[in-house]
Amino acid sequence: MLAHASSPLDASVLVLNKMFMAVHVINVRRAFILLCKDLAEVVSQEDGQFATYSFESWREVSEFRARNFRAEDDDWVRTATTEIQVPRVIRLTGYEKIPKHTVKFNRRNIFARDNNQCQYCGKKFATSELSLDHITPRSQGGGSSWENVVCACIDCNVRKGGRTPKQAHMGLIRKPEKPKRSPTLSMKLTSKKYQSWKTFLDNAYWSVELK
Repeated sequence: MLAHASSPLDASVLVLNKMFMAVHVINVRRAFILLCKDLAEVVSQEDGQFATYSFESWREVSEFRARNFRAEDDDWVRTATTEIQVPRVIRLTGYEKIPKHTVKFNRRNIFARDNNQCQYCGKKFATSELSLDHITPRSQGGGSSWENVVCACIDCNVRKGGRTPKQAHMGLIRKPEKPKRSPTLSMKLTSKKYQSWKTFLDNAYWSVELK
């Protein structure tokens, strides 16, 4: 059905449950499968309000938009006969579960929280040049938690060794805290194409886990 245009199909789509609460972030391929199976509908912001569309009606809207106007940040997927605009938000019509309240504690989210910046020297590095550091070393009773693990470059990690920052005469550039939402999601919100997500996330108490 869909052409393999890797860039648009690899974009992200925010998934809402039946009560319009954010529950997941998925790729466009998965979103179109859910739409085609009538398990979800498109949620589109128009003139400050939200409209919902089935897959068939969204295809008709896409054809009209393709002929009349295209926004710079829109993505499009070409089929055998037409083009379909990539939705930014979809709603699962039969899913009522409440989203998880926790942010997954893992390497990717720690790097994202710290913005790939060494928390000791303040310089940014590629992920491959970074490591994780326990502020209070495990040898001194420090645990693996949001408040005790930070992103550190190799040089600073080696320099600090098995000591606390105070023992090593090194300072942290900011106090590490548990994020209120997924750091990788927060990074996506800096992109103009995902601004429509903010309506469902800015005042939310839930956290979205990337899948």
